[in-house]
Amino acid sequence: MTDRLSMTLSALADPTRRAILARLTLGETSVTELAEPFKMSQPAVSKHLKVLERAGLIARGREAQWRPCRLEAGPLREVNDWLEHYRKFWEQSLDRLEDYLQQLQAEEAKALERAQEAAAPGDQTSASQTAEAKTSEIKVSETKAAETKTSETQTQQARESKRGRKN
Repeated sequence: MTDRLSMTLSALADPTRRAILARLTLGETSVTELAEPFKMSQPAVSKHLKVLERAGLIARGREAQWRPCRLEAGPLREVNDWLEHYRKFWEQSLDRLEDYLQQLQAEEAKALERAQEAAAPGDQTSASQTAEAKTSEIKVSETKAAETKTSETQTQQARESKRGRKN
């Protein structure tokens, strides 16, 4: 027997089922209405609904000829709780990266100051060139760290966006 989290993640793996859940966030609706946007038969949509129902993500009722479906959020909460651990991991990783970047910047600034102080008064061109080289190195380090952080932030935002659409 498969655990509930695995069943939920398996049900969420299909884009059609995710679209059905997204529609159900708007409220209870019939199987016929759920089937409308998809280019598939009503029995095919019913199979998707059975998977969602087995995972506990939806509940189906019967009112005369109308068979309404509604979203059951409990399993989604369990997935969110499970993912929360990984969100914390990524936030901590980004915080460590930011700390490292600040440390590099501080070290580069100190090295730049020492280079300027070490230059003889008559050798300002050399000191200026050294300062420009150090500044260039700092910018390269900052750019690489910023690109890494931006990429990781975009990945996290995409996950949060998907999570928001699912809820």
